[in-house]
Amino acid sequence: MAELNLKQIIDRLNAEFTGDTRKLVFWYDDKGEFAEDMDSVVLDNAKIYRLEPDNQFYTKRFLERVDTTTNYLIYAPFPKPDVKENHLEDTLLYSRRFFADRASLLSVDLGIEEKYKPIIEKHIKFFANKERTQRFYDLEIENFNEENILVGMLACICRTRICSFEEVVRVILTEGELQDNKFLTEIEKFDLLSAFWKLCEQHFGYTDPKPNLEKLLAVMFVTATERQLAGDVPQEWKSFVSYKSGNIIAFLDNLSNSVLYRDRYDELSEHVAAGLHAGSILQGYSPESLLECDAFLVADNIIVKWIMDRLTAEDTGAKLENYDIPGICDKRMKMHFGRRTDKTYQLLESAFHLIEASKYVPSEGFGAIIDRYRKSDYRTDQQYRKFYFYFDQMEETGGLESLRTLVENIYTNEYLAKLLPKWNEAIQEEHALIQIPLQRDFYRRHVGNAKERTVVIISDAMRYEVGQELLRRMQDDPKCSAKMDVQLSVLPSYTRLGMAAMLPHKALTMTDDYRVLADGTLCDSLAGRQTVLQSYVPNAVCVQFDDIKGLKKNELRDIFTGKQVVYVYHNQIDARGDKANTEDEVFVACEEAIREIIALIGKINTNANTHRFVVTADHGFIYKRDKLTESDKIGGVSGKDAFINRRFIVAQEPVLDEGIDFMPMSMILGNDDTKVVSYPVSSNVFKAGGGQNYVHGGSSPQEMLVPALDIKMERGHMETRPAQITLVSMVQKITNLITTMDFIQSDAVSDTIKPATYKLYFISEDNEKISNENIYVADKRDADATKRIFRMRFTFKNKKYDKNKPYYLVAYDETTGLESFRHPVIMDLAFADDFGFGF
Repeated sequence: MAELNLKQIIDRLNAEFTGDTRKLVFWYDDKGEFAEDMDSVVLDNAKIYRLEPDNQFYTKRFLERVDTTTNYLIYAPFPKPDVKENHLEDTLLYSRRFFADRASLLSVDLGIEEKYKPIIEKHIKFFANKERTQRFYDLEIENFNEENILVGMLACICRTRICSFEEVVRVILTEGELQDNKFLTEIEKFDLLSAFWKLCEQHFGYTDPKPNLEKLLAVMFVTATERQLAGDVPQEWKSFVSYKSGNIIAFLDNLSNSVLYRDRYDELSEHVAAGLHAGSILQGYSPESLLECDAFLVADNIIVKWIMDRLTAEDTGAKLENYDIPGICDKRMKMHFGRRTDKTYQLLESAFHLIEASKYVPSEGFGAIIDRYRKSDYRTDQQYRKFYFYFDQMEETGGLESLRTLVENIYTNEYLAKLLPKWNEAIQEEHALIQIPLQRDFYRRHVGNAKERTVVIISDAMRYEVGQELLRRMQDDPKCSAKMDVQLSVLPSYTRLGMAAMLPHKALTMTDDYRVLADGTLCDSLAGRQTVLQSYVPNAVCVQFDDIKGLKKNELRDIFTGKQVVYVYHNQIDARGDKANTEDEVFVACEEAIREIIALIGKINTNANTHRFVVTADHGFIYKRDKLTESDKIGGVSGKDAFINRRFIVAQEPVLDEGIDFMPMSMILGNDDTKVVSYPVSSNVFKAGGGQNYVHGGSSPQEMLVPALDIKMERGHMETRPAQITLVSMVQKITNLITTMDFIQSDAVSDTIKPATYKLYFISEDNEKISNENIYVADKRDADATKRIFRMRFTFKNKKYDKNKPYYLVAYDETTGLESFRHPVIMDLAFADDFGFGF
């Protein structure tokens, strides 16, 4: 914007006098810059009246008594007198003022009081750019004061959309470098750098003869640590502790909790930690004193090491304050750095439960062993699975090797080595096989009498503990009813026999060449199984999971329409575990299997009008991470006519050797088969081909106890949740009656994330609504998070607010009426109706 020249001024003055109504316009030319020019100025619809300091009373009489019809520009080549000395003050009330300098024009247009005009004048260079000036207007600042004006200019430079100093600092720290910061360079260019650092002192208590961003950050993170640490901060850090801890913690919390800025927060924390040597200095503190510390990742490193030391010493009773090791892990996972440390803490928690198994003593009797396994022992297998699931995700495992060795030793030598011999002793009891439902009765018990369409999902090798986790996750869905039974698989516990046993049949047989038949039909293929199933239920079908997982709604309906029973064969766990090159991925496959089954149930329920599901498995498995030694292998077994596997041998004669037991196939199949199945009574294997870690087919709870989940879904239900919203703008203090804030829809709308409508407004601690109510429909589907940012404008009641009391921005889900989030703020507003009259 160029300086106003005389022609521009005349044009603007002529514009003031348009219309038929008489107008008086006062122009106080503070420095008399245009005194000479006014002698030659002629206006289209007004006369010029020159005001002198000593003719005010005469002028008043002239304008209000002598000439009451002519338009006048009253030009005064001096500053406007103080109210008490200005006889024309009341005339000014019904007249207009004209300003020829940019600072005055801006001040009048924005409603900035005269006393703050020097701030605009000092930084007039800032307003030389139209776009920058427009950004200042767009902030919609009310109740201008020195701080608002300065913060507004800073906000424009940083391109924030609200007038908030916290937001200015947020942009500077998250979008610029700590050295040669582009925003500070611009701020200095407009002579606002000293104002910025003064505001840092005012808001964060940071003051320094030579201030910089790195020291500001050090003050923030050390002050936060001082509040979290049980004890004094290190002596070397005490100079960084600020008296404005509340403001600092609120600022850092907003930064760390934001989905947009939390990664940058981690980078800043790491940078400060390196500069302050936090890694070495905090080593001098006890883990207990660091339990609440969340400013630096190094606190987690120290706590993790302490847990590691306790666990490797098998000290499972160790505590920090009143938290045991699982409690510590749970607490730290929920803190800020839990996003980065959760897998480590999950691993340690699993290790804790496994180390407690070092005192394991198995039950006596088949029924007691099964009951205890279902109630608690399965958790040992589950925690072992989880330990390696997280272990395999660690970038560096060298420091975990001693703990891994301990876990492996306890699981193999204290748990499996004690449980399996007891199991195999008990399974020989006279009435053992009538104490638990048998797999060969599966169809009769779970499918045969069903009056509604039933989908049976058979997940190959989904052992009992995996089924328990699937059950827990299904029960987390409030619109799902799920329960789980257990059944004893066939022996040998392998796929061909297990799959056949779960089909309807009158006779289950194994031929002399070890093929498996149901009612005389070979059923080791999908077609064979469907033939058997349809002989009992003509409107039934067998399908592979891989063939239907990607089908569209209509394609899925075509398969299910008119069908009474559908068998779905799912093979994730066994497919991975049975191959030597992928057997160490079997625990990852377990997690994927759970997710796939949940997704499949939701898809079929929603798209194929099917609401009852039964999930089971053909067999389970045993997995141990350490490679088998020669002593774990049973040699000397052979036989041209025998069916030899790593975990079983089926032949006409039993294997009579130490550590091996056998069972008649007639007892398992319920017929007069003369063959016998021999199996190790421990977790050892026969010398045969295959992998070294993953095995099944033998006799153990892990291989033979298989889940049978009965799941009922609400009609048309798919587990969903509403799209969430959260505050993006870093606002701790409200200073304007009209305030705008940025929010973000946390997740894109999808099949499982549904649109939601929210009401947003401000309330007092007494739940008095103090602002207008905004409605937002969270229905954005953009994958890019920045495209899900939206802006809300709030207008506050013009009333007195107590700066010492809490006020809140709240959001409510309009459908449920439940509060979605609550953000505390300080109301620092001037009361516009308070003129100091005392009433």
